[in-house]
Amino acid sequence: MTERLTIALIYGSGREGRFADTIAGWLEPELAGFHQYDIIRIDPAELVFTPGGLDEASAERVESQILQADAFLIVTPEYNHAYPAALKAIIDSCFRPWHAKPIAFISYGGVSGGLRAVEQLRLVFAELHAVAIRETVSLAHAWTQFDPAGNPFRPGQLNGQLTVLMRRLTWWANALKTARIATRYDEAAA
Repeated sequence: MTERLTIALIYGSGREGRFADTIAGWLEPELAGFHQYDIIRIDPAELVFTPGGLDEASAERVESQILQADAFLIVTPEYNHAYPAALKAIIDSCFRPWHAKPIAFISYGGVSGGLRAVEQLRLVFAELHAVAIRETVSLAHAWTQFDPAGNPFRPGQLNGQLTVLMRRLTWWANALKTARIATRYDEAAA
């Protein structure tokens, strides 16, 4: 299957001065270079949060974008050995639109490179009937891996990891899209 896929690029952090913008600044042109994806950006900095999660308009917007997506690429930091609250609010804003869709992670942080956040997210997405793929791009001490203009110091290494991740994500996206078309996921357990 060579049809275009819609990938939702989800920013995990909404903090001012976040490093996610540097990573996304490197990532988006790389994704465009694959020539097979339509990218939807879900950015917590563009959403409105209440004490209970997203406000109604933001929740509707996010649910619509998640429903549209064939797969997800989550750029997440690790805050205090976990993933950010803004990301959890985005995830919890809906349930069924996540079903039977693949998810890949690009994580960043200190010494762990955000991998503790990813491990927790794998559990959350299993509950949402989503498929978290094994491959991950993990950036330990991420702020030391990019120059002030946002260019990676070792683009070959980083792009090689991204290529493997995107090939796996594409395989899963195509396989699960075909399966969802053949049988609605909700009907598979009926």
